[in-house]
Formats: sequence, structure tokens, C-alpha cells
Amino acid sequence: MSERLRSVAHDDRDRQFNHIVGDSPALESVLAEVQRVAPTHSTVLVLGETGTGKELIAHAVHNLSPRCGRPFVKLNCASIPFDLLESELFGHEKGAFTGAVAQKVGRFEMADTGTLFLDEIGDLPLAIQPKLLRVLQEQEFERLGSGRTHQINVRLVAATHRDLDDMVARNEFRSDLYYRLNVFPILVPPLRSRREDIQQLVSHFVEVFARRMGKHIEQISQTTMNAFISYDWPGNVRELQNLIERAVIRSDNGVLPNPLPIPQGNTKPWVASPSTLREYEAALILETIRAAGGMIGGPQGAAARLGLKRTTLVSKMKRLGIYRPRGQRLIGEFNEGSELPL
Repeated sequence: MSERLRSVAHDDRDRQFNHIVGDSPALESVLAEVQRVAPTHSTVLVLGETGTGKELIAHAVHNLSPRCGRPFVKLNCASIPFDLLESELFGHEKGAFTGAVAQKVGRFEMADTGTLFLDEIGDLPLAIQPKLLRVLQEQEFERLGSGRTHQINVRLVAATHRDLDDMVARNEFRSDLYYRLNVFPILVPPLRSRREDIQQLVSHFVEVFARRMGKHIEQISQTTMNAFISYDWPGNVRELQNLIERAVIRSDNGVLPNPLPIPQGNTKPWVASPSTLREYEAALILETIRAAGGMIGGPQGAAARLGLKRTTLVSKMKRLGIYRPRGQRLIGEFNEGSELPL
């Protein structure tokens, strides 16, 4: 494929998948499922751990559907108090309850002819679940305080990090609603299952935050990149994004510092790292000291870049055998296993 065609194909994919970054087999499998279900009007249930990008998948379903260009409305079911959630979903009439001083249009009505994305559907209270089931089955609802039935045409995409099968078994989620939601499930893999995408994600977020902050990041060391690739990422892409933002804030001289914490005590090392914890920790400290121009303390020093106190970093360096070479007065000259301790 020529560079021009490759660029066009990349731009087309960007528009289709709302800047979803990566081309690992695990991610490509998910995007293939999105392409399969998007042209239909079927309900989609997006499953996956917190921070995996379930909302981006919901956007992609909408963008590739005949409803693209129509409303895409979202609601996080876990973020709305129970006594307000029904009104948020279905709306209310003036005077329907204390404090209802004006008519309110609910999210279903706002999403008419488009897509409604209900995030954290597993947190939907049992008392509201029958009303949601009715809307999905009949495509009709009433506002609170009104007897008038409203007809709508809404596609629902729901998402959760919870195990709905287990919740149904424990009578914490209605089985009939679960079966209605689970028409076409899409499982979004955790970041540790798509490590091939980490380098692209790092570069993407560095570019985004550097542009936003007016900084120029010219270098990401191989040691830092290896640390990103081998870390387990319990918070998934969201954790990676937040740590890259932190690193860009702390960056100096065009170099991206490693924002990952140094494992403490018996903390399990990154599972994918071929080196030992001691070797990785020593390499990380040496790389950070050199990036800091040999400074240990101070706001720009290695300790601050690693999120440690100066005394803690010095203690770790002594334990790991990181010394200043004998006779070398420049504090920036360090290596591992020299004879003269700090």
C-alpha cells in the first residue's frame, strides 16, 4: 500500500473509531465486532474492566451506524442519586415532586432517533429496571407526573465492569433485563492483554498533552518505554493516560520522565519484564538521574521525578549499589557497582 493510501486508510479509521489507538489482534477483534453490529439497530452490551475505553467503543458503534449524525446521549448510572435517576432517564412534569419547578426532558427523549449510552448499567437500581425494560421492549415511556405516553426510536448501548451473570444469580439484577441488554456483547480487553498497543498509546498521549501544555517532548528513553510496556496497568488505558499527563508536566529538556512508581518491598515486579526487580529498579534510577542532569534532590531532581523523598532514593541507591565513580566530582556521573558510595 502506498504512503498516500495508507494515510487515507488511517484517516478513515480515525473517523470511524473515534481515535481508538492500537492495532493489536485483541483490539482488532473488538473493532471487527463493532463493524459487524453497528449497521443494525440491536442493543449492544460493552463489557470490560474500568478504564478500558468502553465509552469509545459505544461512540464507535454510533459513528458506524445509520444513526451517525443523530444525537449521542450518555448517562452514567452510578453518578446519579437514586431519587433523581428516574427523572434523568425519563424526564418529569412541573410539580411532579418537590423541587420539580419546571418540565424536564429525560435522556431517552433527548436521544430520540439516535443512541443512548448507559454507562455502569450494573449500578442501575432494581426499582428502575422494570421501567427500563419496558422502554427497550415497547419503545415508549411516560415522564414522571404525566399520564401521556411518548413514543421514541432509540438505540441503547450499555456498559459495565460488573459481572452481570453473577448479579442475576444473586438477584441483584433482573434476568429479563439482562437478557434484553445482552443481545450483542462486546468484551473490551484490558491493556495488559494488548501490550502491542502501549507504545502507540504512549506516543499518542504524549503528543496530546505536550500540545495542550505547549511543551516539546523529543525523547522517550527505551528504558522508560520498556517500563510502560511491561507494567500490569490495573487501571488500564485511563491509568496510562493520567500517568503520561503527569510525566509531561514534569518533563524537562525534551525528555519524558518515567512516571511509574518504583516497586516497594515485596511488590510483584511487572510480570512481562524479563529482568529481575533489582535490575529494573537500578536501571530506572540510573536513567532518571541522568535525565535530571545528576541532581538527586530539588524540585527537578531524580527523587522528585520518581515521586520519592531524597532520603528514600539515596537509601535505595545504596542498597542497589549505585555509586559515584572514585575520583569523579561531577554528581551526574553514576554507575552501578562502583566502589565509592554516595
